[in-house]
Amino acid sequence: MLLAWAMNGAPLPPQHGFPVRLLVPGWYGMASVKWLTGIEAATAPFEGFQQIGSYRYKQDEEERGEPVTRMKVRSLMVPPGIPDFLTRHRLVQAGPVLLRGRAWSGRAPIQRVQVAVDGVWSEAQLDAPDGEFAWRGWSFSWQAEAGEHLLMCRAMDGLGQLQPLEPEWNCLGMGNNAVQRVAVTVAGPASDH
Repeated sequence: MLLAWAMNGAPLPPQHGFPVRLLVPGWYGMASVKWLTGIEAATAPFEGFQQIGSYRYKQDEEERGEPVTRMKVRSLMVPPGIPDFLTRHRLVQAGPVLLRGRAWSGRAPIQRVQVAVDGVWSEAQLDAPDGEFAWRGWSFSWQAEAGEHLLMCRAMDGLGQLQPLEPEWNCLGMGNNAVQRVAVTVAGPASDH
């Protein structure tokens, strides 16, 4: 864990947790507490409102559930092209399209990322790792053909944990790591006139 009081050589801005922020690599953001003014050692797990009622995997409101801790394996892509105003589908021209994204896991390093075009999975190229808990960049070269397409990405970590196609349900919606789906409309080749 780290205590951060500066960022990029300047004091930590308020939106990032000034005066001090606790950083807990590999855990969901709620563990990286902002606006610290003191630290108190405890001999038992802290049982504040958020820890008891909010940040838990529960199947119904009555059960205590399991605490949310380390991040589940996840990947996201930068949606290609331009978003259509009404449908939010992405619009791209036919031809080579470089898809890029990031993947992470709070339990083990990312070992692979796959990209699906219309349900057919292919391996993405992983960037060199930046550190044990850093996001792992990835890229995939897609030869976009005219028509409607669905793009998806998924990651696997060193423990063999693979992103699920559908979210694992819990009543508070915590830890959703289902694969990202991006609908894309590819226009035919641009005309020369």
